Parts: sequence; structure tokens; C-alpha cells
Amino acid sequence: MNELYILLDILLPFDWAHYTFMKHAFLAILCITPLFGLLSTMVVSNRMAFFSDSLGHGAFTGIAIGVLLGAVSPLLSLIVFSIAFAVFITYIKNKSTASTDTIIGVFSSTAIALGLMIMSRGGGFNKFSSFLIGDVLSITVEDLQALVFVVLLVLVGWAVLFNRLLVLSINSAFARSRGISTFWVESMFAAMLAVVVSISIQWVGILIINALLVLPAAAARNVTNNVKSYQLLSVAIALTAGIAGLLLAYYFNMAAGATIVVLSAIIFFVTLLLKSRFVR
Repeated sequence: MNELYILLDILLPFDWAHYTFMKHAFLAILCITPLFGLLSTMVVSNRMAFFSDSLGHGAFTGIAIGVLLGAVSPLLSLIVFSIAFAVFITYIKNKSTASTDTIIGVFSSTAIALGLMIMSRGGGFNKFSSFLIGDVLSITVEDLQALVFVVLLVLVGWAVLFNRLLVLSINSAFARSRGISTFWVESMFAAMLAVVVSISIQWVGILIINALLVLPAAAARNVTNNVKSYQLLSVAIALTAGIAGLLLAYYFNMAAGATIVVLSAIIFFVTLLLKSRFVR
């Protein structure tokens, strides 16, 4: 790790890069924002914005369950519960005749209420309120190691699922006619989203994490016409907003996650204004 710090000092000869916590935050941004940019392309294409929002609410309950069970770190219970929550919603969505929005709304509101109920027990909610806002500057070396593992896991999953997800985003009936198991593909993608949300929610915050799973791809979609450029631009937007947001948050003493989201929103509105020039 020391060698990496020395390399960063050489590549980033800026005052902010002299601090270890900023180095950790910068490396985390380099890892996590491209994932958000990549995954958000399918979130937007498959109209899963509401679903990704529910994952944040489910993650809150996962944290609460970890606290209730007396876990030293709620991360494990958070990941396990979030995956189970995502797959269960997918299962009910595929089996129920009710509208998808209704199903997700029921699970989402129930999850956040259950999480609040558990965490507020005995007046102990305040010590967990940081999960609502997040703090990217609190990342440790161990967190970075876990994040690198998640990045590799998601990239492998993406390589396996991408073609199936692309067909599914066009038409689910057509996907089934091609022999694609829509439930298993949706479940695996939902599990990937759950893992990314779980690992990053402590740094980004429950209140705004959904925006990072929607805004990069939504902005890219405004000015692109093909799948390759759509994905590349979404990743570039997420990475640019992430780095710029981290630096602005440092210099102006603001919440990094919120700053990244605001910059992503600005990029979205700029691309929306330019949409007529790029998309016919």
C-alpha cells in the first residue's frame, strides 16, 4: 500500500492528495463510480429506477438486522439481506399479477419502516444516522480491499449477463422466446445491484444512492445512439462527477456523496438541453 501512496503523490502533486484519507477516498471513487455508471445503463434501459431506490431502503433494514443480532460490523448482514430482498422482490414481481410499481412500493416502504423501528429501539437511532448521508472520507484500507473484490465480482457478472440483459431490455417476451430465463437473469442482476449498494451505502448514503444508479445513464442516453457509446459515456460521466464532487466537497467542506449527485444532475440537464443535436 505504501508503494501506491508514493505513486499517487507523484501522479497527484496537489495539497489534498497529501492526506491519507483523501487518497483512500480518491481510490474508492475510481473504483465505485465506474460501477455505478455501468450498472445504471441497465437500470435505465430496463426501467428499474424505482427498484434500485427500494434497494437502499432494504439495505437500511439489513443494517438494522445486523445491529439487532449484535454483529460487530453490520456489513455482512447488510449484504445478505439486500441480496435476499432484491431476489425476493424479483420473484414476487414475476409471480404476481399486481403492477411492478405497487409491489416495489409495498416492499420498499415496509423495509424502511422496519429498519427505522429496529434502529430507533431504545433511542439509539442517532449513531446510525450517518448511513443516511454517508461519508466517503471515512474509507479504510480494509474497505478498499473489499471494494476491489466487489469490482472484480461485478465485472465478471456483467460479462456473463450483459447480452441476456440487453435482449431483456428490448422485450421480455422476445428474451423468453430465445431461451433466456428472465427470472434468473433479473435475479442475478438484482443481486449485483444489491452488493454494490451494500458495499457503498456507508460512503454515499441511503438518501441519494439511487441517484447514482440513474443519473449517469440518463445523461448518457440523452446524447448517444448506440449501446457502446451509451455505456462508455455513462461510465465517463459517473467518474467525472465522482472526482469533481470529491474535490469540491473537500475544498468547500460539503458532503461528498451529495456533491457528486448534484454534479451528475447538472450534467443530466446539460445533456437534456443538447439532446436534439445528438439524438434524432
